[in-house]
Amino acid sequence: MPPLSPTSREICLLAALFVGLLYFSATFPRHKGAVTDLLRPSPHVVEQDLDSLPLTLETQYTLQSLNPPLRWGLGQVPETKTVAHVPGWTIFDRLYVLNGTIYIVSDTPEEVPDRRYMISTGVFIENGPEAEARRVPTDKEMRVISTEEAHHMFGMEAERLDGVTWLANDPKQFITHYYHWSAELFFGFWRTYSSLDPTIPPTGETTLPAPRRFIFSHIDAANWRDYAAMNQWVLRSAFPSISTEFMDDWKERAALGRVFVLDRVVLADRAAAMNGEMFLRTQRTAANAFSLPGSVNWWTTIRNNVVGFSTLGEDTGAMSVGGVPTRPVITYISRQGWNRRMLIQEDHERLVQQLYRLRDTYGYEVNIVEMDKLTRAEQFRLAARTTIMMGVHGNGLTALLWMRPTPRSTVMEFFYPGGFAHDYEYTTRALGMVHYGFWGDRYFTRPDVPPVAYPEGFQGNSIPIDGALVAELCHERLTLSEEADD
Repeated sequence: MPPLSPTSREICLLAALFVGLLYFSATFPRHKGAVTDLLRPSPHVVEQDLDSLPLTLETQYTLQSLNPPLRWGLGQVPETKTVAHVPGWTIFDRLYVLNGTIYIVSDTPEEVPDRRYMISTGVFIENGPEAEARRVPTDKEMRVISTEEAHHMFGMEAERLDGVTWLANDPKQFITHYYHWSAELFFGFWRTYSSLDPTIPPTGETTLPAPRRFIFSHIDAANWRDYAAMNQWVLRSAFPSISTEFMDDWKERAALGRVFVLDRVVLADRAAAMNGEMFLRTQRTAANAFSLPGSVNWWTTIRNNVVGFSTLGEDTGAMSVGGVPTRPVITYISRQGWNRRMLIQEDHERLVQQLYRLRDTYGYEVNIVEMDKLTRAEQFRLAARTTIMMGVHGNGLTALLWMRPTPRSTVMEFFYPGGFAHDYEYTTRALGMVHYGFWGDRYFTRPDVPPVAYPEGFQGNSIPIDGALVAELCHERLTLSEEADD
């Protein structure tokens, strides 16, 4: 029997079926890719202005991929950009980390700052040549490599840590102290980062995105808080959404054997900052950061967040427009209950009498407080209203960070005669306020400040102070400010 041949009608039907299959296969959506492809917006959505879409969970979150890696494939590895740098404080874009080592990818290594001014080994800071040698960074801490080397080492992609990261390469040595945390580490981080927005207005508003994470590569989760629990208050009130990572997290990422790239990172290193000229002048690591551009209102952003968090929903007393007290507020932070670095008791009592006489004569508000007797919220609220703050050199004066800088704003610090430290003097000036140091019956201010000295008696309980002289200077400062305002 001869083989059957298809009829003309059957050939037409098969052709029509084939064309139909081609059509539907071309228009049917393909969802055979990765889960990230399903969550990635269509080209039509990408081309739209997302700000014009309704604000929903979908437009905020699902119209983006799940943090895809930075891929360069067979092409050149994207180079690291040094956005800003002073000793101890550096901002990078696209900083790479592999096996716990930081990599700067650059084909122009001569333009990269000396790594001694960016990072150290992260060991405790001690005096002497041998201790200094132990802090000098090696290839274990940081390397500068070419794009060709990076391609050989990294492969074709890197896992992204998106957004802004603050990376502190310091040991716990100073971090667990309220002053060193808030007035050095945090102070320097924000001064460095805020240099990217040198037009911050008096309201403190900024275009800078908040940092997403704070990484401590040399301390564990139990060793960043201070005994008074102020460090965590400052961090959580300044940046409520920030996450923290510690030494174990750093080691975990290193153990993965994968390369990570930080979109933007502010790197801080105390030992590296100690090589800076401004540190050598002031002994303040944050001082180097003030060589960068910046707004005079740079700290207002942080102050507003911290103080606002502390005063939320509560009456802070009579305030005028702008949050400035309607009458001057004098706050004396006493250390008489500390048994270390205290005034002579009789001098303390005479100082209190003189301050109350100012209150009764001129109507100033006078507060005599021991900070450890106040709640944290009370400490921030009081500092925010204070016009003149005074006390013996000590941690309580860290509260000056939350004062509002005005022509009247003043800090008066009592030292044992012959002693001096830059801590609160420099911080006061950095915020645009006036600082006076006292040695009993005399006082001094910039530029006529003495050299740093810690004589016998500096830490003792026999520090003299002339209460009448303090009160006289208080009235002079407040009167001069009133005349200047007029």
